[in-house]
Amino acid sequence: MRGPVAGRYAQALYDIASEKTALPKYKSMVDRIESELKAVRTILDDNIELQRLLYHPQITAAAKKELLDRLFQGKISEVTGNFLALLVDRRRETYFSDIVDEFVALANTNRGIIEARVTTAVELKDTEKGELSSILAKLTGKKVQTSYAVDPSIIGGVIVRMGDKIIDGSVKTRLASLKERLKAIS
Repeated sequence: MRGPVAGRYAQALYDIASEKTALPKYKSMVDRIESELKAVRTILDDNIELQRLLYHPQITAAAKKELLDRLFQGKISEVTGNFLALLVDRRRETYFSDIVDEFVALANTNRGIIEARVTTAVELKDTEKGELSSILAKLTGKKVQTSYAVDPSIIGGVIVRMGDKIIDGSVKTRLASLKERLKAIS
């Protein structure tokens, strides 16, 4: 769950990234740092032992920073490397994944992109996904970055989460609502 700590760190990193210039490969330093943060998160997500070492409270900050330096030196920017070291020094490394989510959300907001999480009971076809993304873009007036999940428990319909808004058109919710109305009648 994202929280105020992740938000503060993501905002601070975003502010620093916004002031820096990037290498020609990237449009901006924000793009570069976003790419690096996602890559580091993927490496951590794929390596449980590395997570255990990095998140273990009894391993010293110096040992953790040395490990990160060995893993990522020359592969990430100085800004990202310093940020990872700061998280370790402040004992905030367990917030890393949430910070990445917050950083990506900030970057997307500033690009005029809104994130939407769509849940359906069955996998949608590519054409259906495209149509749904177009509808969401028209509704919001923004570019929509859509991710999809399948949850058979919703029975049918669709649930869309965009920021703090939820559009619940699932059969499960409709049945629960009908059940409540029937209880109220009897």
